[in-house]
Amino acid sequence: MALALYAPGLGYYAAGQGQIGRMPAQGSDFVTAPEMSAFFGKAFARSVAEALAHTHTNAVLEFGAGNGTLAVQLLEALGDAVQSYTIVEVSGALRERQAQTLAAFGSRVQWVSELPDSINAVVVGNEVLDAMPVRLLQRTAGVWHERGVVWDEASCAFVWQDRVTDERPPMDIEGAHDYLTEIHPQALAFIRSVGERLQRGAMFLIDYGFPEAEYYHAQRHMGTLMCHQAHRSDGDPLQSVGLKDITAHVDFTGVALAAQDVGLAVLGYTSQAHFLLNNGLLDLLENATVADRAMAQKLITEHEMGELFKVIALGRGNAWQPLGFVQGDRTHRL
Repeated sequence: MALALYAPGLGYYAAGQGQIGRMPAQGSDFVTAPEMSAFFGKAFARSVAEALAHTHTNAVLEFGAGNGTLAVQLLEALGDAVQSYTIVEVSGALRERQAQTLAAFGSRVQWVSELPDSINAVVVGNEVLDAMPVRLLQRTAGVWHERGVVWDEASCAFVWQDRVTDERPPMDIEGAHDYLTEIHPQALAFIRSVGERLQRGAMFLIDYGFPEAEYYHAQRHMGTLMCHQAHRSDGDPLQSVGLKDITAHVDFTGVALAAQDVGLAVLGYTSQAHFLLNNGLLDLLENATVADRAMAQKLITEHEMGELFKVIALGRGNAWQPLGFVQGDRTHRL
């Protein structure tokens, strides 16, 4: 998965293709919330502004900024409250695209390719964790295996191969049936690394996923690994390697525990719908066009992005409740 997504010049995110956009005609493979509606960033900015003021910071650090669309929305909405906007981006192709999109903001925007030693900022990441490589675990006849990829000379193709492993999901899976799932060591290591460096500020992460009890439910026996190409989904990452996105849902309980391991507090966890509504999305839409309202509605409706996508906020120091979680907080479900 790491090679398919990030191998220099060949990986999906490293090859310079246009992955993000509204429609396949644009050459895109999927759409993200900021691309769908500018009101996503406008609403999100209210929680970011509150966090900047509460933590006495004036900087934003964004991971995996895509086309730079969310950065534009936040910078426009936050104005002088943000003196520095830093993007951590491992893809050179996306970095170039972001630079073009954000050229008007001049030196306020800067790029780094690795984590700073210390972070005094509000950290944001939209659909970052789902693109981090996972490990597949397969229970067959009661025995756990790690599922890997090998090259088959006979068919001249990549194929799956399982081997017995001591690795286990973070909770027991009920039943004796065969079961495929993922574990997320890289994403959890990322949370710990960022958390260790976060001296002052807060972190908001938005992605599709579940708490542990739902993620590893006995009925979710085929896992969540999924590919995206030309706005279509499939479950075969061994085909068209490097030409399509590969993702897995996020285990938000694991995220919360990893954050707590390095001294961060969970400030809130809720659905994207509750988060945006708490941040005044409906007020922002009051004078919007019908077309803009229709696109913004996709951000909060249950069958679109409203329920599947979740938001978790993390912070150092005394816990406080950000605006986005005043109603519908689900931290107790993690």
